[in-house]
This record gives sequence, C-alpha cells and structure tokens, in this order.
Amino acid sequence: MNIKPLGDRVVIKMVEAEETTKSGIILTGAAKEKPQMAEIVAVGPGGMVDGKEVKMELKVGDKVITSKYAGTEIKFDDIEYTILKQSDVLAIVE
Repeated sequence: MNIKPLGDRVVIKMVEAEETTKSGIILTGAAKEKPQMAEIVAVGPGGMVDGKEVKMELKVGDKVITSKYAGTEIKFDDIEYTILKQSDVLAIVE
C-alpha cells in the first residue's frame, strides 16, 4: 500500500536532526530542534486549487526545507511522514 497525496500536497520524510553540536556537545532528545530538512516521497497531481491552476514543481527524491510546524504528521508502516501543501515547502536543497 502507498500514500498518494491529492491536489497540491506532498508527502515528506524528515531527515534526522544532528545529535551533536559543532563543538561536540551531545544533545538530548528534548534539546534537539524539530528538523526542517526533508525528502519528498510522494507528490500530488496539482490541478485547480482555490480557482487557480497549481503546477507541481517538486518531484520524488527532492531534498527540501519546510516551514517549521507545517503539515499533518502521520505514521504509516511504522515510518513517520508529514503531508503538507507545496506552498509550505520553502526551498529545494541542491
């Protein structure tokens, strides 16, 4: 079974946050910031959203930076994903 987003939505898998600082200090789980870097795992078809045509500019495999608290977190086959709108993606990391 796969997750297939609708409209202008994408499914992302967050990239793990750093566990140590640049100076070598190990961070506890509570001290880590929520990661903002993710990988696209599924992309919706785009189409008409609020009366405007939306062209999907993202593709599966893109590394992206997202808004900090955007989207809906889900757990599917014991893996955590986030479903969010394409507009909540701030940048593609090349």
